[in-house]
Amino acid sequence: MTHRTTPPPRICPSCDGHASAAITLGGRDPHGRLRTITAHCPACHGTGTTHRRTRSTRSNREGARA
Repeated sequence: MTHRTTPPPRICPSCDGHASAAITLGGRDPHGRLRTITAHCPACHGTGTTHRRTRSTRSNREGARA
């Protein structure tokens, strides 16, 4: 009997799996550290993966448009 394995997660096509980035703001704080912000991919919300669309979801959207 074979064991079922979970499929590998689908990599986000917008960020290629690199979902978050630290961006420097161009200055230093009073302690001498670089000031940075974290930016997340808007498509996957910082997870790096996407969910697989099902056929029923697509058909429901197409039916709603008609």
